[in-house]
Amino acid sequence: MNLVVFSGPPSSGKTSIILKTIEALKQRNISVGVVKFDCLYTDDDILYEKSGVPVKKGLSGALCPDHFFASNIEDVVQWGINMELDLLITESAGLCNRCSPYIKEIKGICVIDNLSGINTPKKIGPMLKSADIVVITKGDIVSQAEREVFASKVSSVNPRAMTMHINGLTGQGAYELSTLLYDEENNIDSVKGMELRFPMPAAMCSYCLGETRIGEKYQMGNIRKIDLGDKDE
Repeated sequence: MNLVVFSGPPSSGKTSIILKTIEALKQRNISVGVVKFDCLYTDDDILYEKSGVPVKKGLSGALCPDHFFASNIEDVVQWGINMELDLLITESAGLCNRCSPYIKEIKGICVIDNLSGINTPKKIGPMLKSADIVVITKGDIVSQAEREVFASKVSSVNPRAMTMHINGLTGQGAYELSTLLYDEENNIDSVKGMELRFPMPAAMCSYCLGETRIGEKYQMGNIRKIDLGDKDE
């Protein structure tokens, strides 16, 4: 089975892109399943079910979605293999723009939209910088000049990645993406022992463990203070 990891900021069009891409994959008789990772709520699984796509969802709740992903990805892969899928797609939350759910030797795709702001690519961390393919959406809403400038900003952050424009409503460009996702030579039977491309967001402070009171006396563990200059000034 092939494994592909999709990530991107909220409402960037990940689910729409995946659905349109799956339509193109089905035309080649490639069986595809999806696992949706999110935090508090998602009904995207209903959209996949309506399209006849095997789907599971996992909600991380109070946990960082990246840590939740890494803790469950092996079980997810085994589910896909048991379903006899040719290709399993995971879709992550990407809520803080720092998330880095990509795995070495596993194709990683970041979805980002033209409406997010011209400097947004600089604000996104490993989720964009370590992706193999960057899909830019909602290009039909902005001008050609804006599309080109935004794509240039993306390339300046991740010059190694292939950049594609796809319309999540019409599916224009989805077929081209589908040809890049499945490769019989990249089949895996497990992700045990594989490494993440980038370390997880640092955590484990008193607030991670349920502390709600504010003040230095209540803070311990991994704490970072803002630099406000010399306090004696």
